[in-house]
Amino acid sequence: MPWEVQHQHGVNLPQIGWWLDAQKSQARSFVSHAHSDHIASHREIIATRETASLMRLRVGGRREEHILGFGEPFTADMGCEVRLHPAGHILGSAMFHATTEQGTLLYTGDFKLRPSLAAEPCATPRADVLIMETTFGLPRYVFPPQEKIEADIVAFCRQALADKVTPVLYAYSLGKTQELLQIVGGAGLPVMLHANSLKMTRRYAELGMKLPPYAPLDVHHHAGHVVIAPPMQNHLAPLTWISPKRTAIASGWAMDSGAIYQNRCDAAFPLSDHADFPDLLAFVAKVQPKVVYTLHGFAKEFAATLRARGIEAWALGQQNQMDLRLG
Repeated sequence: MPWEVQHQHGVNLPQIGWWLDAQKSQARSFVSHAHSDHIASHREIIATRETASLMRLRVGGRREEHILGFGEPFTADMGCEVRLHPAGHILGSAMFHATTEQGTLLYTGDFKLRPSLAAEPCATPRADVLIMETTFGLPRYVFPPQEKIEADIVAFCRQALADKVTPVLYAYSLGKTQELLQIVGGAGLPVMLHANSLKMTRRYAELGMKLPPYAPLDVHHHAGHVVIAPPMQNHLAPLTWISPKRTAIASGWAMDSGAIYQNRCDAAFPLSDHADFPDLLAFVAKVQPKVVYTLHGFAKEFAATLRARGIEAWALGQQNQMDLRLG
């Protein structure tokens, strides 16, 4: 294939002079979204308006920003035309589609095919080369229907409130918090947000997303509210002062049997902003690539799954062993 793809602390496309989601400071990098493991203090970035705005909350300093709307062309080095497409992960999350005379390449960043209440619908543009995240790249990761997940979360909160207990939902402050707010607040339940979650949610509102009512977490008046806060391991000060409380984690890793124990919660809901295994396969089928490079999570295993289906696939940054069938 004509594309040279390198992987170390992000994906590098040296032939056009741009990194993709570099995790260490680079001269130039595409930033797919503003989660902390996809950003750094680069000198020059390509990003959507929403990602650049959210990134400013997390990375200080000045940088040159090439702000692209979805589908808007940008000419990079060597005559390469770049367009961004929605990834469905969080607000403003984007995939990087590059076109040269030698062919096309699509880099997904983190993505989700199923609709989200707090992100744009995911696109599936065709490409010769696909570089895709495979966080949940094992067959056991099949999420329940979205309607059931949302109904279970609302029922958990309603029951806790009926029992005069404060329901606390643990979720990442950027992306998952706003989706939970849409679910719980949309069901008519009063919501309070931890300070970290509040900052990101206010920026979502500034960027134009309509959200249900919410209030800052109040030490004295939290009773009768659903509290949304970052996961416990991220707290500088655990919410020990909320008592009594009933806790739950919102994460795709809730599909693992030990999720409740590992997160020290009363419940776990598989609300994810990543594609599950069937959607990873569906995405490949829609893009129709000639070769696939996998990243993150179960990259090696998912690449092997694709090879077993007759698709050339390799896990970036890992040893790849071809399946040899004898006789």
